Amino acid sequence: MDTQGRPFQSVDLAEVVQQAIANLKSAIDESGAQVSWDLLPVLAVDGAQMVQLFQNLIGNALKFRRERPAVRIYAVEDADRVTFAVADNGIGISAEHLERVFGMFQRLHTAAEYPGTGIGLAICKRIVERHGGRIWAVSEVGRGSTFCFTIPRVAKPTTGGVVPEAKG
Repeated sequence: MDTQGRPFQSVDLAEVVQQAIANLKSAIDESGAQVSWDLLPVLAVDGAQMVQLFQNLIGNALKFRRERPAVRIYAVEDADRVTFAVADNGIGISAEHLERVFGMFQRLHTAAEYPGTGIGLAICKRIVERHGGRIWAVSEVGRGSTFCFTIPRVAKPTTGGVVPEAKG
């Protein structure tokens, strides 16, 4: 993944979530999942990376599901940051593996059980860190997972960006 990304612009996160859901339409239809989202803010972010972030988190919720999968996306706003959550009713993650899931190529299950490369959450972590935030998971085996991440209200890219043109 290109961690440099694009310059940050004002983006409606509800539109970002809708795009991620559209990209996952066949997986959502196949699983019979119910995906819902609450009112989401407008923030200065890299819109394409935010689509990738939500797509990875929602995609994982669909992959590691139980019967009648449900995914809910919501945000809690503070003065200086917004905390987003992608909550599911899936298979869950044991406490000892919660940090490990964000490592590159980390898998808790075999590829035969659940397809994938083990890089999705590592990409999510890089995207969130580029935006000056942090990501974590809260989970209980058999009761689902909630992946949370913060984005500062005035996010500044930690890498990449645009160098201003010299005036001369």
